[in-house]
Amino acid sequence: MSDFKNPWSTISQEKIYENDWIVLHEHQVINPNGKKGIYGKVSFKNKAIGIIPLDDQNFTWIVGQYRYTLDEFSWEIPMGGGPVSNDILESAKRELLEETGLIANKWTQILRIHTSNSVTDEEGFIFLAEDLIQSKPDFDETEKIIIKRLPFREVFDMVLQNQITDSISIAGILRLGKTLGL
Repeated sequence: MSDFKNPWSTISQEKIYENDWIVLHEHQVINPNGKKGIYGKVSFKNKAIGIIPLDDQNFTWIVGQYRYTLDEFSWEIPMGGGPVSNDILESAKRELLEETGLIANKWTQILRIHTSNSVTDEEGFIFLAEDLIQSKPDFDETEKIIIKRLPFREVFDMVLQNQITDSISIAGILRLGKTLGL
């Protein structure tokens, strides 16, 4: 894929908005057909980090919370953000402990993902966490989380039944399901 050249030309860019999590730029561009246009780009200040904890009985943990942006409740794998400059594994360890109270002694990165790549450069990483020790969750002040421990097969089926709709969760669960032969 590295043989492909960028068919876009950037004329200029302007920061439109910024907060603690994102920066929005508007780009004046020449599109691949040679015409002037605009392109909006959201850049995240964090990497998306998802974790699938799996115990020796093939049970996993999912978390549920109300998502403000969707105006609905969402079941997901434990996840969060890690500053772009931080080690992604350290961010994953922090998120797993924060949302579930779990500490894992074995970590495997199972997927790298881009979310909504037509409007954002967000990069995500999904880890399998094994050899688990239960501790106490330390929820972020913006989170009111429900934790469920379920057989992984049941969580896999939740994806197939549209009960889990978060893209990072779906990608990670399907990837691990394939590895497990589901």
